[in-house]
Amino acid sequence: MDDQLATGNDALVEARDLSRYFDVSAPFLNRISEGKPRQVVRAVDGVSFAIKKGTTFSLVGESGCGKSTVARLMVGLYEPTGGTIVYDGVDLSTVHGRDARTIQGRMQMVFQDPYASLNPRWRVADIVAEPIRHGKTRSGTDVKDRVGALLRQVGLSEKDATKYPHEFSGGQRQRISIARALAGDPDFIVCDEPTSALDVSVQAQILNLMRKLQRELNLTYLFISHDLAVVYHISTEVAVMYLGRICERASTETLFAKPRHPYTRLLLDTIPDLDMTGAERQPVSGEVPSPINPPSGCAFHPRCPLANDRCRSEAPALLRADDALVACHAVEENRLPDRPATAPPGLE
Repeated sequence: MDDQLATGNDALVEARDLSRYFDVSAPFLNRISEGKPRQVVRAVDGVSFAIKKGTTFSLVGESGCGKSTVARLMVGLYEPTGGTIVYDGVDLSTVHGRDARTIQGRMQMVFQDPYASLNPRWRVADIVAEPIRHGKTRSGTDVKDRVGALLRQVGLSEKDATKYPHEFSGGQRQRISIARALAGDPDFIVCDEPTSALDVSVQAQILNLMRKLQRELNLTYLFISHDLAVVYHISTEVAVMYLGRICERASTETLFAKPRHPYTRLLLDTIPDLDMTGAERQPVSGEVPSPINPPSGCAFHPRCPLANDRCRSEAPALLRADDALVACHAVEENRLPDRPATAPPGLE
């Protein structure tokens, strides 16, 4: 496993060489008759990281890079094709039955779209109470009291328990989703783009709520997003994914102040220059390659202005570069040009 900034000794959650492949081939008889080969998408391909308890680890990247697949792997919605997930020192592939359900109860998820993730036919009380009733640890009166306490904790009212999801705004629905996640008394919450469907002003409110709950309950977050301003304000550590692999990983301050991988720089260059410094940035053009037929060598080389023959033929390993981990031959060979310092991204 690659050297890590956080290690298994101080981590609540670890992904060890985690992979998930999807067979997207045509039906067998069609492939045989038409002479087509099998097609496999390596959505996640050998990803490793560790998340310290009480911190926020973020995965960022363009759509299709594999970050949401990682999210679903971590909470058991997908089975890994390879690799392991370790939770609080326990390899999840070795536990089954009641022990597995107990651990899974400590891992919850907040989904991207609060309009789709809540059952429109259920009242809020039933939505929030579902994880509590599933655990069978409280009486009916205790469940009602617990639901009221959770709604207050996320900034809603006990009276909201009798309403249906369509009676709430997007931000309020996401608060209900967070209350539902908290109902199982989790240690670890996976947040899959939880603010992307919300207005910017509402995003800030939800992020502030999540940070408040993290401090009060010592929660650990895996945060998935493509919005770098959001990531900057919520994260302790950030990993950048490209075509199923991590290409750079560092603390939030380090990654935003001194990005090394050309792809990380590309992502940061998408943030508007609010200070209007006029600093020239090296453009990176092109489209994300097909995950069915990825490029040889470094997957980013068709879009990278620093690519050479080695980049086109040899996949780079994730190696330590000062206080970060970077998979880039240009960094390893000291060919990376200096980049002007920029102000950290801000939420409007």
